[in-house]
Amino acid sequence: MADNPSFVLRGIDDVAYEERPVPEISDDEVLVEVKKTGICGSDVHYFVHGRIGDFVVESPMVLGHESAGIVSKVGKKVKTHKVGDRVAMEPGATCLVCDACKSGKYNLCPDIVFAATPPYDGTLGRYYRLPAYNAHHLPDNLTLEDGAMIEPLAVAVHSVSNLGGLRSNQSIAIFGSGPVGLLCMAVAKALGASRIIAVDIVPSRLEFAQAYAATDTFLPPPPNEGESKLEFSKRSAALMKQQLGIEDRGPKAIDLVIDASGAEVSVQTALAIVKPGGTHVQVGMGNPAVTIDMGTVLPKELVLKGSFRYGHGDYALGIALAAQGKLNLSKLITHRYVFKDALVAFKATQAGKGADGKGIIKAMISGPDLTVDVI
Repeated sequence: MADNPSFVLRGIDDVAYEERPVPEISDDEVLVEVKKTGICGSDVHYFVHGRIGDFVVESPMVLGHESAGIVSKVGKKVKTHKVGDRVAMEPGATCLVCDACKSGKYNLCPDIVFAATPPYDGTLGRYYRLPAYNAHHLPDNLTLEDGAMIEPLAVAVHSVSNLGGLRSNQSIAIFGSGPVGLLCMAVAKALGASRIIAVDIVPSRLEFAQAYAATDTFLPPPPNEGESKLEFSKRSAALMKQQLGIEDRGPKAIDLVIDASGAEVSVQTALAIVKPGGTHVQVGMGNPAVTIDMGTVLPKELVLKGSFRYGHGDYALGIALAAQGKLNLSKLITHRYVFKDALVAFKATQAGKGADGKGIIKAMISGPDLTVDVI
């Protein structure tokens, strides 16, 4: 049966609407009618470059993976869902039996089927099938747009809470004030962080970050002519400490740093300002070939962790924090588009601002049948 209009990437800067078959579900799956989908940086990267690292678009692929919708069909063995349920869609189906899955780190499953990661189709269509355990029920006080935002929120929960282990009354510095960085700040605030420092090179982003969740901001200085990245990072870190009163130990020290930018100088600066014995979590992906000063890492006995998507409990905690009103997701949705304007939404996200001239934080696309915003 074909009744599944989908937004398909055919090649670099080449997209089209295609009519795809409605997916057939297995006994433990649900079919979700997709109502809201946010645009992620990875979606734009595939659109612009046709690849991310080793993941190459070699055949037409439906885009999108930050979605929420309404259950339209349930498999015979599914007891947890019914038709009409509103759900946030976790877009990675795993094998459940490998060591990574059984240890709770299913995001590291070698056989994961992740939406809009080649060769697998994404969620920007009318229907998408997924295991019932990946269709997370939305509380009544959360909208479908909130539901679509749970995916990037889970990334932030994973890096700040799961990997970073942030506790109440600890301090955190977050480099990069894009959507993931802002959500990391929101999670830190919800968990009771005593200090949340936002770092970015764009003043308007810092202004938004402080109004949203940050307690302090830092705008790095411009680099000096002939200065190496490591020299600049050390100078920037010293200035940051001076301006914000950051100390190496005690209550004015930084317990956790998150780099959500992927910029080499951000990584280097973060390692320089975190306290001895502190933790650095790398969630942003930029140029993978970065220089790390081991003369800083070793004597401070730092803990360095890579963050990849999200794992067990991250969706649940994200939904709980949003439902309890401890963070606001709707403030990050700056632009909304109907399905027929998906290309306009992608172009605007690529440019960083909409037709209204305002900067885009998160663009949200409604499902094929939605011409107006609904909850």
